[in-house]
Amino acid sequence: MKSNDKKADGRRAFLHSALGVAGVSLLESPVFPMSHSQIHSTEAGHSATMMSEAAGAFINSLSADQSAKAKFAFEDEQRFDWHFIPRVRKGIPFKELDPSQRLLGNALLGAGLGQQGLIRAATIMSLDAILRELEQGKGPVRDPELYFLSIFGDARSTKPWGWRVEGHHVALNFTIVEGKTIASTPAFFGANPAEVLQGPRKGLRALAPEEDLARLLIKSLDDKQRAQAVVTEKAPSDILSTNLRKAEPLKPAGLQTGKLGQKQQEILMTLLGEYASRHAPDIAAARLDRVRAAGLGNIYFAWAGGFEKGQGHYYRIQGPSFLVEYDNVQNNANHIHTVWRDFNSDFGADLLAMHYKQDHR
Repeated sequence: MKSNDKKADGRRAFLHSALGVAGVSLLESPVFPMSHSQIHSTEAGHSATMMSEAAGAFINSLSADQSAKAKFAFEDEQRFDWHFIPRVRKGIPFKELDPSQRLLGNALLGAGLGQQGLIRAATIMSLDAILRELEQGKGPVRDPELYFLSIFGDARSTKPWGWRVEGHHVALNFTIVEGKTIASTPAFFGANPAEVLQGPRKGLRALAPEEDLARLLIKSLDDKQRAQAVVTEKAPSDILSTNLRKAEPLKPAGLQTGKLGQKQQEILMTLLGEYASRHAPDIAAARLDRVRAAGLGNIYFAWAGGFEKGQGHYYRIQGPSFLVEYDNVQNNANHIHTVWRDFNSDFGADLLAMHYKQDHR
Protein backbone atom coordinates (compact mmCIF):
# COMPACT_ATOMS: atom_id res chain seq x y z
CA MET A 1 0.00 0.00 0.00
CA LYS A 2 2.80 2.42 0.89
CA SER A 3 4.44 1.83 -2.49
CA ASN A 4 1.17 2.59 -4.27
CA ASP A 5 0.68 5.69 -2.12
CA LYS A 6 4.14 6.94 -3.09
CA LYS A 7 3.38 6.38 -6.77
CA ALA A 8 0.10 8.25 -6.46
CA ASP A 9 1.84 11.10 -4.63
CA GLY A 10 4.46 11.22 -7.38
CA ARG A 11 1.82 11.42 -10.11
CA ARG A 12 -0.03 14.08 -8.16
CA ALA A 13 3.10 16.18 -7.70
CA PHE A 14 4.02 15.84 -11.37
CA LEU A 15 0.60 16.93 -12.64
CA HIS A 16 0.44 19.72 -10.09
CA SER A 17 3.78 21.11 -11.26
CA ALA A 18 2.66 20.93 -14.89
CA LEU A 19 -1.00 21.88 -14.73
CA GLY A 20 -1.68 23.15 -11.24
CA VAL A 21 -4.76 22.16 -9.27
CA ALA A 22 -6.64 21.22 -12.45
CA GLY A 23 -4.13 18.49 -13.20
CA VAL A 24 -4.53 16.99 -9.74
CA SER A 25 -8.32 17.04 -10.01
CA LEU A 26 -8.10 15.13 -13.29
CA LEU A 27 -5.89 12.49 -11.72
CA GLU A 28 -8.29 12.09 -8.81
CA SER A 29 -11.44 11.94 -10.94
CA PRO A 30 -13.44 8.71 -10.56
CA VAL A 31 -12.72 7.60 -14.11
CA PHE A 32 -8.95 7.53 -14.29
CA PRO A 33 -7.79 5.66 -11.18
CA MET A 34 -10.50 2.99 -11.30
CA SER A 35 -9.10 -0.53 -11.36
CA HIS A 36 -9.96 -2.95 -14.15
CA SER A 37 -12.07 -5.09 -11.81
CA GLN A 38 -14.05 -2.08 -10.67
CA ILE A 39 -14.71 -0.99 -14.23
CA HIS A 40 -15.62 -4.47 -15.40
CA SER A 41 -18.24 -4.79 -12.68
CA THR A 42 -19.82 -1.48 -13.64
CA GLU A 43 -22.48 -1.54 -16.35
CA ALA A 44 -24.58 1.27 -17.70
CA GLY A 45 -27.83 -0.18 -16.37
CA HIS A 46 -28.27 2.63 -13.85
CA SER A 47 -27.95 5.35 -16.48
CA ALA A 48 -30.18 3.38 -18.86
CA THR A 49 -32.94 3.34 -16.25
CA MET A 50 -32.45 7.04 -15.52
CA MET A 51 -32.63 7.83 -19.23
CA SER A 52 -35.82 5.85 -19.70
CA GLU A 53 -37.52 7.57 -16.78
CA ALA A 54 -36.30 11.04 -17.81
CA ALA A 55 -37.26 10.56 -21.47
CA GLY A 56 -40.70 9.28 -20.48
CA ALA A 57 -41.33 12.29 -18.24
CA PHE A 58 -40.14 14.65 -20.97
CA ILE A 59 -42.36 13.10 -23.65
CA ASN A 60 -45.37 13.16 -21.30
CA SER A 61 -44.89 16.91 -20.83
CA LEU A 62 -45.14 17.73 -24.54
CA SER A 63 -48.18 18.84 -26.48
CA ALA A 64 -49.26 16.83 -29.53
CA ASP A 65 -47.50 19.28 -31.88
CA GLN A 66 -44.32 19.25 -29.81
CA SER A 67 -44.36 15.47 -29.58
CA ALA A 68 -44.63 15.19 -33.37
CA LYS A 69 -41.39 17.20 -33.65
CA ALA A 70 -39.51 15.37 -30.91
CA LYS A 71 -40.42 11.73 -31.61
CA PHE A 72 -39.13 9.51 -34.43
CA ALA A 73 -39.27 5.81 -35.14
CA PHE A 74 -36.13 4.03 -33.98
CA GLU A 75 -35.55 2.88 -37.57
CA ASP A 76 -35.75 6.42 -38.95
CA GLU A 77 -32.64 7.44 -40.89
CA GLN A 78 -32.77 10.73 -39.01
CA ARG A 79 -31.05 8.92 -36.13
CA PHE A 80 -27.85 8.83 -38.18
CA ASP A 81 -28.11 12.38 -39.58
CA TRP A 82 -25.86 14.11 -37.08
CA HIS A 83 -23.60 17.16 -37.32
CA PHE A 84 -21.90 19.76 -35.15
CA ILE A 85 -22.18 22.88 -37.34
CA PRO A 86 -24.95 25.51 -37.37
CA ARG A 87 -27.66 24.14 -39.69
CA VAL A 88 -31.38 23.42 -39.99
CA ARG A 89 -32.24 20.54 -37.66
CA LYS A 90 -35.15 18.29 -36.82
CA GLY A 91 -36.28 17.56 -33.28
CA ILE A 92 -37.71 19.92 -30.68
CA PRO A 93 -35.51 22.94 -29.84
CA PHE A 94 -35.18 24.04 -26.23
CA LYS A 95 -36.32 27.43 -27.51
CA GLU A 96 -39.83 26.03 -28.05
CA LEU A 97 -40.12 24.46 -24.57
CA ASP A 98 -41.72 26.10 -21.59
CA PRO A 99 -39.71 26.38 -18.34
CA SER A 100 -40.95 23.09 -16.87
CA GLN A 101 -40.33 21.23 -20.13
CA ARG A 102 -36.80 22.63 -20.30
CA LEU A 103 -36.10 21.29 -16.83
CA LEU A 104 -37.25 17.83 -17.93
CA GLY A 105 -35.13 18.06 -21.09
CA ASN A 106 -32.11 19.00 -19.02
CA ALA A 107 -32.87 16.09 -16.69
CA LEU A 108 -32.53 13.73 -19.67
CA LEU A 109 -29.26 15.38 -20.65
CA GLY A 110 -28.07 14.95 -17.07
CA ALA A 111 -28.91 11.24 -17.19
CA GLY A 112 -26.38 10.79 -20.01
CA LEU A 113 -23.63 13.15 -18.91
CA GLY A 114 -21.49 13.26 -15.80
CA GLN A 115 -21.25 16.39 -13.70
CA GLN A 116 -18.26 17.55 -15.70
CA GLY A 117 -19.94 16.83 -19.03
CA LEU A 118 -23.11 18.67 -18.09
CA ILE A 119 -21.11 21.75 -17.11
CA ARG A 120 -19.14 21.53 -20.36
CA ALA A 121 -22.28 21.20 -22.47
CA ALA A 122 -23.95 24.19 -20.82
CA THR A 123 -20.79 26.29 -21.14
CA ILE A 124 -20.39 25.42 -24.83
CA MET A 125 -24.03 26.28 -25.53
CA SER A 126 -23.59 29.62 -23.78
CA LEU A 127 -20.74 30.56 -26.13
CA ASP A 128 -23.26 31.16 -28.91
CA ALA A 129 -24.30 34.33 -27.09
CA ILE A 130 -20.69 35.54 -27.25
CA LEU A 131 -20.46 34.69 -30.96
CA ARG A 132 -23.69 36.62 -31.57
CA GLU A 133 -22.12 39.72 -30.05
CA LEU A 134 -18.83 39.28 -31.90
CA GLU A 135 -20.37 38.63 -35.31
CA GLN A 136 -23.16 41.24 -35.06
CA GLY A 137 -25.48 39.20 -37.24
CA LYS A 138 -22.92 38.64 -40.02
CA GLY A 139 -22.57 34.87 -39.48
CA PRO A 140 -25.03 32.01 -38.99
CA VAL A 141 -27.84 32.30 -36.46
CA ARG A 142 -26.29 32.13 -32.99
CA ASP A 143 -28.70 31.17 -30.22
CA PRO A 144 -27.92 29.29 -26.98
CA GLU A 145 -31.48 27.91 -27.10
CA LEU A 146 -31.20 26.37 -30.59
CA TYR A 147 -30.25 22.93 -29.32
CA PHE A 148 -32.58 20.15 -30.39
CA LEU A 149 -33.76 17.08 -28.51
CA SER A 150 -34.92 13.99 -30.42
CA ILE A 151 -36.28 10.68 -29.13
CA PHE A 152 -36.02 7.60 -31.35
CA GLY A 153 -38.37 4.75 -30.49
CA ASP A 154 -40.25 4.12 -27.24
CA ALA A 155 -38.14 4.94 -24.17
CA ARG A 156 -40.60 3.09 -21.92
CA SER A 157 -40.44 -0.26 -23.70
CA THR A 158 -37.80 -3.00 -23.64
CA LYS A 159 -37.14 -2.52 -27.35
CA PRO A 160 -34.06 -0.59 -28.50
CA TRP A 161 -34.47 3.17 -28.42
CA GLY A 162 -32.25 6.23 -28.56
CA TRP A 163 -32.05 9.96 -28.09
CA ARG A 164 -29.94 12.89 -29.18
CA VAL A 165 -29.19 16.43 -28.10
CA GLU A 166 -27.62 18.42 -30.90
CA GLY A 167 -26.77 21.94 -31.94
CA HIS A 168 -23.73 24.08 -32.66
CA HIS A 169 -20.71 22.31 -31.13
CA VAL A 170 -22.73 19.80 -29.11
CA ALA A 171 -23.76 16.47 -30.65
CA LEU A 172 -24.55 13.68 -28.19
CA ASN A 173 -26.00 10.38 -29.42
CA PHE A 174 -27.28 7.58 -27.20
CA THR A 175 -28.61 4.12 -28.07
CA ILE A 176 -30.13 1.94 -25.35
CA VAL A 177 -30.54 -1.81 -25.89
CA GLU A 178 -32.48 -4.18 -23.64
CA GLY A 179 -32.82 -1.42 -21.08
CA LYS A 180 -29.28 -1.85 -19.74
CA THR A 181 -26.57 -1.42 -22.35
CA ILE A 182 -25.75 1.97 -23.80
CA ALA A 183 -23.84 3.18 -26.84
CA SER A 184 -22.85 6.83 -26.38
CA THR A 185 -21.07 7.71 -29.61
CA PRO A 186 -20.61 9.68 -31.77
CA ALA A 187 -19.99 12.22 -29.02
CA PHE A 188 -18.86 15.71 -30.06
CA PHE A 189 -17.95 18.82 -28.08
CA GLY A 190 -16.52 21.99 -29.60
CA ALA A 191 -15.78 25.52 -28.44
CA ASN A 192 -15.75 28.83 -30.32
CA PRO A 193 -14.11 30.83 -29.00
CA ALA A 194 -11.86 28.25 -27.38
CA GLU A 195 -10.76 31.07 -25.10
CA VAL A 196 -12.91 34.16 -24.59
CA LEU A 197 -10.58 37.08 -25.29
CA GLN A 198 -12.69 40.05 -24.21
CA GLY A 199 -15.70 41.07 -22.19
CA PRO A 200 -16.94 39.99 -18.75
CA ARG A 201 -16.19 36.31 -19.45
CA LYS A 202 -12.64 36.96 -20.61
CA GLY A 203 -10.37 33.98 -19.94
CA LEU A 204 -13.13 31.34 -20.08
CA ARG A 205 -11.93 28.12 -21.72
CA ALA A 206 -14.62 25.47 -22.13
CA LEU A 207 -12.22 22.70 -23.21
CA ALA A 208 -8.99 23.68 -21.50
CA PRO A 209 -7.76 20.26 -20.25
CA GLU A 210 -8.15 18.71 -23.71
CA GLU A 211 -5.74 21.31 -25.05
CA ASP A 212 -3.35 21.64 -22.12
CA LEU A 213 -2.79 17.95 -21.41
CA ALA A 214 -2.09 17.15 -25.05
CA ARG A 215 0.36 20.04 -25.35
CA LEU A 216 2.06 18.89 -22.16
CA LEU A 217 2.43 15.42 -23.69
CA ILE A 218 3.80 16.49 -27.08
CA LYS A 219 6.32 18.82 -25.40
CA SER A 220 7.49 16.03 -23.11
CA LEU A 221 8.54 13.81 -26.04
CA ASP A 222 12.17 13.47 -27.03
CA ASP A 223 13.26 13.82 -30.65
CA LYS A 224 12.87 10.11 -31.43
CA GLN A 225 9.40 9.93 -29.92
CA ARG A 226 8.32 13.16 -31.58
CA ALA A 227 9.46 11.93 -34.99
CA GLN A 228 6.87 9.15 -34.72
CA ALA A 229 4.13 11.18 -33.05
CA VAL A 230 4.12 14.15 -35.45
CA VAL A 231 2.42 12.92 -38.61
CA THR A 232 2.48 16.25 -40.48
CA GLU A 233 3.80 19.74 -39.81
CA LYS A 234 0.52 21.40 -40.82
CA ALA A 235 -2.67 20.65 -38.93
CA PRO A 236 -5.83 19.80 -40.90
CA SER A 237 -8.58 22.40 -40.87
CA ASP A 238 -11.00 20.07 -39.06
CA ILE A 239 -11.36 16.61 -37.54
CA LEU A 240 -10.80 14.00 -40.25
CA SER A 241 -13.68 11.70 -39.31
CA THR A 242 -16.13 14.60 -39.93
CA ASN A 243 -19.76 13.55 -39.43
CA LEU A 244 -19.53 10.24 -41.23
CA ARG A 245 -22.05 7.62 -40.17
CA LYS A 246 -19.22 5.14 -39.64
CA ALA A 247 -15.70 6.12 -38.63
CA GLU A 248 -12.64 4.23 -39.84
CA PRO A 249 -9.11 3.98 -38.36
CA LEU A 250 -6.79 6.77 -39.51
CA LYS A 251 -3.22 6.47 -40.78
CA PRO A 252 -0.46 7.00 -39.93
CA ALA A 253 -1.22 5.88 -36.41
CA GLY A 254 1.53 7.87 -34.67
CA LEU A 255 3.44 6.94 -31.52
CA GLN A 256 2.53 3.74 -29.68
CA THR A 257 1.78 3.97 -25.96
CA GLY A 258 4.45 1.40 -25.15
CA LYS A 259 7.10 3.83 -26.40
CA LEU A 260 6.11 6.45 -23.86
CA GLY A 261 7.71 6.81 -20.46
CA GLN A 262 5.65 6.23 -17.32
CA LYS A 263 4.85 9.90 -16.71
CA GLN A 264 4.01 10.37 -20.38
CA GLN A 265 1.64 7.41 -20.20
CA GLU A 266 0.03 8.98 -17.15
CA ILE A 267 -0.60 12.18 -19.10
CA LEU A 268 -2.07 10.30 -22.06
CA MET A 269 -4.39 8.20 -19.91
CA THR A 270 -5.47 11.25 -17.92
CA LEU A 271 -6.28 12.96 -21.22
CA LEU A 272 -8.27 9.94 -22.36
CA GLY A 273 -10.07 9.87 -19.03
CA GLU A 274 -10.96 13.52 -19.54
CA TYR A 275 -12.87 12.61 -22.69
CA ALA A 276 -14.55 9.57 -21.15
CA SER A 277 -15.65 11.41 -18.02
CA ARG A 278 -17.86 13.74 -20.02
CA HIS A 279 -20.46 11.00 -19.71
CA ALA A 280 -22.14 9.54 -16.63
CA PRO A 281 -19.70 7.51 -14.48
CA ASP A 282 -21.11 4.08 -15.40
CA ILE A 283 -21.07 4.94 -19.12
CA ALA A 284 -17.51 6.29 -18.87
CA ALA A 285 -16.38 3.22 -16.96
CA ALA A 286 -17.87 0.83 -19.51
CA ARG A 287 -16.20 2.79 -22.30
CA LEU A 288 -12.77 2.62 -20.65
CA ASP A 289 -13.34 -1.08 -19.98
CA ARG A 290 -13.59 -1.62 -23.74
CA VAL A 291 -10.43 0.42 -24.26
CA ARG A 292 -8.54 -1.71 -21.74
CA ALA A 293 -9.94 -4.94 -23.15
CA ALA A 294 -8.44 -4.06 -26.54
CA GLY A 295 -5.06 -3.46 -24.88
CA LEU A 296 -3.62 -0.19 -23.63
CA GLY A 297 -0.39 -0.99 -25.47
CA ASN A 298 -2.34 -0.79 -28.73
CA ILE A 299 -3.19 2.89 -28.26
CA TYR A 300 -1.43 5.45 -30.48
CA PHE A 301 -0.99 9.21 -30.16
CA ALA A 302 -0.58 11.39 -33.27
CA TRP A 303 0.01 15.14 -33.55
CA ALA A 304 0.01 17.70 -36.36
CA GLY A 305 0.82 21.41 -36.38
CA GLY A 306 2.54 23.74 -33.93
CA PHE A 307 3.39 23.07 -30.29
CA GLU A 308 2.71 26.53 -28.85
CA LYS A 309 -0.56 28.07 -27.80
CA GLY A 310 -2.03 30.14 -30.62
CA GLN A 311 -0.57 27.88 -33.31
CA GLY A 312 -2.92 25.65 -35.28
CA HIS A 313 -2.71 22.08 -34.01
CA TYR A 314 -4.44 18.71 -34.16
CA TYR A 315 -4.09 15.41 -32.37
CA ARG A 316 -5.74 12.04 -32.18
CA ILE A 317 -5.71 9.13 -29.78
CA GLN A 318 -6.54 5.87 -31.49
CA GLY A 319 -6.93 2.29 -30.38
CA PRO A 320 -8.29 -0.88 -32.01
CA SER A 321 -11.85 0.04 -31.06
CA PHE A 322 -11.97 3.83 -30.83
CA LEU A 323 -10.83 7.20 -32.16
CA VAL A 324 -10.55 10.49 -30.29
CA GLU A 325 -9.88 13.55 -32.44
CA TYR A 326 -9.12 17.15 -31.52
CA ASP A 327 -8.58 20.08 -33.90
CA ASN A 328 -7.86 23.74 -33.15
CA VAL A 329 -7.04 25.62 -36.36
CA GLN A 330 -9.98 27.82 -37.30
CA ASN A 331 -10.35 31.43 -36.14
CA ASN A 332 -6.61 31.85 -35.55
CA ALA A 333 -6.39 28.59 -33.58
CA ASN A 334 -9.12 29.66 -31.17
CA HIS A 335 -11.86 27.25 -32.27
CA ILE A 336 -11.83 23.65 -30.99
CA HIS A 337 -13.54 20.54 -32.36
CA THR A 338 -13.34 17.25 -30.43
CA VAL A 339 -15.02 13.89 -30.94
CA TRP A 340 -15.03 10.32 -29.62
CA ARG A 341 -15.91 7.69 -32.23
CA ASP A 342 -16.23 3.95 -31.77
CA PHE A 343 -15.45 1.86 -34.81
CA ASN A 344 -18.01 -0.83 -33.93
CA SER A 345 -20.39 0.82 -31.46
CA ASP A 346 -21.32 4.17 -33.02
CA PHE A 347 -25.13 4.37 -32.89
CA GLY A 348 -25.10 1.02 -31.06
CA ALA A 349 -24.24 -0.99 -34.18
CA ASP A 350 -22.59 -3.90 -32.35
CA LEU A 351 -25.15 -3.93 -29.51
CA LEU A 352 -28.02 -4.00 -31.97
CA ALA A 353 -26.44 -6.75 -34.05
CA MET A 354 -26.07 -8.89 -30.93
CA HIS A 355 -29.60 -8.06 -29.78
CA TYR A 356 -31.22 -8.98 -33.09
CA LYS A 357 -29.16 -12.16 -33.36
CA GLN A 358 -30.29 -13.33 -29.94
CA ASP A 359 -33.87 -12.21 -30.65
CA HIS A 360 -34.06 -14.48 -33.70
CA ARG A 361 -32.67 -17.62 -32.13
